[in-house]
Amino acid sequence: MVRAILDEALIVHVAWVDDDGAPRQIPTLHARVGDTLYVHGSRASQTMRALRDGAEVCITATIVDALVLARSLFHHSMNYRSVVIYGRAREVSDRGEFDAMARALADHVAPGRGAEARLPNDDEFRQTMILAVPIDEASAKIRTGPPKDDEADLGLPVWAGVLPLDLATGRPEPDPTLASGILVPGYLTDYHRPTA
Repeated sequence: MVRAILDEALIVHVAWVDDDGAPRQIPTLHARVGDTLYVHGSRASQTMRALRDGAEVCITATIVDALVLARSLFHHSMNYRSVVIYGRAREVSDRGEFDAMARALADHVAPGRGAEARLPNDDEFRQTMILAVPIDEASAKIRTGPPKDDEADLGLPVWAGVLPLDLATGRPEPDPTLASGILVPGYLTDYHRPTA
């Protein structure tokens, strides 16, 4: 289940504790390849440098599937799927692996995109860091189903139930500088996320 949730989630939150004991967290794109999670960011990022240098990391992904509305405020909740990963990162410094993971990151967001867009040039390679975190210590937490009201509240004249939430796409909007004749790729006209 951990892998399926990571594959569906669009972003992860990367957290660590700095040398002064202050917690830090950033959202970023990710891609899972086998048993490794890849995240990317700027080489200037304090977070990316700290992780490259060996700081322990906690990475989370959450997908909200529904609002759960109970008769009592205490029992309101959400249906969700979440993952937490703990570990240490290594920098992807080999240019071949870096390029493959740049494609994987693009394909995670829009499958098929990695084959179309150009790879990072040398200057972009020097500015960008990709980190690999093994998925060795991870857990998933999932909540599904209706509200869990107390029996004494079941007769209250308050609507209770689940409001499903879904990721919906709009119509692709071409860049104003897009050359004429370039069609919207099929992976965008038929865009969908994998479902766990």
